[in-house]
Amino acid sequence: MSEVTRVPLQPIEKGSVLKIWLGVLVALLIGVAAAMAALPRALSVEAINEGTGASPTASDVVLVNYVGRLANGKEFDRGEKAVIPLESVVPGFRDGLRQMKKGGKYRLEIPANLAYGARAQPDPRTGEVVIPANSDLVFEVELINFMSMQQFQAMQQMMQMQQMQGMVGEGRTPRP
Repeated sequence: MSEVTRVPLQPIEKGSVLKIWLGVLVALLIGVAAAMAALPRALSVEAINEGTGASPTASDVVLVNYVGRLANGKEFDRGEKAVIPLESVVPGFRDGLRQMKKGGKYRLEIPANLAYGARAQPDPRTGEVVIPANSDLVFEVELINFMSMQQFQAMQQMMQMQQMQGMVGEGRTPRP
């Protein structure tokens, strides 16, 4: 017959269980914080003056006043009564405008992953980099009006026809 050697268990010190659970809790909090830091940041749209009515769609053309700044406050662009097709802008700007209502003024905070990402943006006139790579952007935007791309194109054609009629009325020949 074999004999089993018994090893006596030592009693746990008073307060040790609490220390173990605190350690588990701290490890869990560190893990959650690391996971949150790894998530891409989201677009932030804050109403300065809420507009009314409908919002533009991703295929619309907007008429806006805006100021664009880097996260450090340095202004890189400004536009007054700028006509912008939403299909031609960075995803964060497009998605922010889609949450706005006509007549309102808003503040958009666009993380780099929804702006230009790792691509630096030079000024087309000077070649100087105005938006460094991986820059978060902040815009103040006033949505004056918006229309569908079809309405915009029809309006452009009408204006061209009026210009041509004006030129003919003045005795000038329109250029092709």
